[in-house]
Amino acid sequence: MLKSHSFTPSNINHQVAMPLPNLNLHHHLLLLLHISLLISTNHISPIQALTSPSDISALKAFKSAVKPSSIPPWSCLASWDFTTDPCAIPRRTHFTCGVTCSPDSTRVTQITLDPAAYSGTLTPLISQLTNLTTLDLADNSFSGAIPSSISSLSNLQTLTLQSNSFSGSLPPAISNLKSLESLDISHNLLSGFLPNTLNSLPNLRRLDLSFNKLAGTIPKLPPNLLELALKHNSLSGSIPESAFAGLTQLEVIELSENSFSGTLQSWFFLLPSLQQVDLANNSLTGVEIPPNSGGDLVALDLGSNRIEGYVPVNFGSYPMLSSLSLRYNRLRGRIPVEYGRKKSLKRLYLDGNFLIGQPPAGLVTGGNGVSGSLGDNCLQACPASSNLCIPPQKPNAICKQAYGGGRGKPRS
Repeated sequence: MLKSHSFTPSNINHQVAMPLPNLNLHHHLLLLLHISLLISTNHISPIQALTSPSDISALKAFKSAVKPSSIPPWSCLASWDFTTDPCAIPRRTHFTCGVTCSPDSTRVTQITLDPAAYSGTLTPLISQLTNLTTLDLADNSFSGAIPSSISSLSNLQTLTLQSNSFSGSLPPAISNLKSLESLDISHNLLSGFLPNTLNSLPNLRRLDLSFNKLAGTIPKLPPNLLELALKHNSLSGSIPESAFAGLTQLEVIELSENSFSGTLQSWFFLLPSLQQVDLANNSLTGVEIPPNSGGDLVALDLGSNRIEGYVPVNFGSYPMLSSLSLRYNRLRGRIPVEYGRKKSLKRLYLDGNFLIGQPPAGLVTGGNGVSGSLGDNCLQACPASSNLCIPPQKPNAICKQAYGGGRGKPRS
């Protein structure tokens, strides 16, 4: 039998309608629902539109200029769905790659596409992305001209358009990109002349326009350049000293497979930071090598030119020189004995000339660590045991004809 208690009607109703344990559960559920709503609200708020409207319209124009049939479903551009904000975070399904934004998610700072064989053109409206620091479309199939409006990208530091099919000339307006540090438009179909205003790019460190159809000569180059690559074009004339004047930091020069002619003069080898030079496959007829003045030249390729005269002795005084190619020129005389004493030399190609006499013993004795070739010359007693003596020497008849009976220079 229950013990008697005194209850008011309200207490009795409350006790019957909602027992105390259920009251606690009810409050817990309400609290959890409230917390859930707060978390959900805070999670959604960053997805509100943040990107600059001009940037969004530029991105839309960029994608519209790409042929839809060239956009694979797995690619970066396929994820550019403008039903969401391009800079919104997190990016789980849309704008998953290809675009980088500023820390406050308001401006586009980088476009770096994947190599997905996109084809189309580069829209002139790219100029609206005024906070862009990197534009990288490498290894795709973009074509047409590079729009001159690109000059509006005053914050651009890296422009990489390599391995596409861009055509026309390099727009002179590109010289307005004062922040540009790296310019690579190699492996395209550019034609015409190099702009005379390239030297107005004060921060440019790397310039690569190789494998195009550029003509003319080299204009004055940017003052702080470290690497220059213009190989496999149709550049011609002599290599002008005025183009390289004041380039105290230039380390790498790649000018092979062009039509440069004349004599490569001594000023070229006095560039104070020069380390690697490739001038192979041109039409140079002479080279002036000054005594080493403390430079750091490591590798030099002058192969497949029309250089006449004797093998330059002064290369023996370049302390860092480890790779030298003078192959397939019109050199005559003997190989300087200094080459056989040079400890830094690891690769030497003198094949395809008209060199006579015996090779220096330091080159052909075993264990010297020198690779390369002295073959296809007119050398005597080049030991078959040395790999440097491959291929065989020229027939005596050709050597006698070249020297006109032992005197003079080889005939063309």
